[in-house]
Amino acid sequence: MQLREVAPQRVRPARSVLLRQGDPGTHVILLASGSTLITLTGSSGERMLLAVRGEGELLGELAVLDSQPRTASVIAAEACHIHIIPATDFLAFVDKHDLLALLLRHAIARVREAEAVRLELATASVPARLASALSRLVGVASTTASELAVRLTQAELSQMIGASRNAVGAALKPWREHGWLDTSSGGGLLIHDITAIQSHARTQT
Repeated sequence: MQLREVAPQRVRPARSVLLRQGDPGTHVILLASGSTLITLTGSSGERMLLAVRGEGELLGELAVLDSQPRTASVIAAEACHIHIIPATDFLAFVDKHDLLALLLRHAIARVREAEAVRLELATASVPARLASALSRLVGVASTTASELAVRLTQAELSQMIGASRNAVGAALKPWREHGWLDTSSGGGLLIHDITAIQSHARTQT
């Protein structure tokens, strides 16, 4: 039996909070489609983008495995189809299929990924940080279209990469002028050429 068969599929709209930092680990989420942002909120309310997760990912399992509060929030970057699996059912599934060691290795890999992102936020230029965040969103997007709508405002993007809104605007300006991205009519950005954006960002210091 697959894990997704344990609970029915539900739909959550873009920008909805799927898991909230500090909440108890009462359930896990299996992401059937869509993409999500993993964010960390600091003591002063600042938000940091730690990772982006896509289709097939398991979310919130660490809090269930160690019975501790959730260490980060999960926000839908687009409309998502999810399975919400109660902690007791998830733990029974893990025990039945002897998955604990695999899940622990997976959790360690995620911690290392988050540390790499924190180092990037502390040392890389704003264009590099912004290009990296957009690249992660493009990489897990559920669409195969040649362009991708990132439904985050400039203010949200600036907060998530630890930069001022003006700095993000300055980074976006040449990319917009080159036609690599546009402002989406539905809000956020429309990415046309993420490869060009990445290449240009690497030249900025």
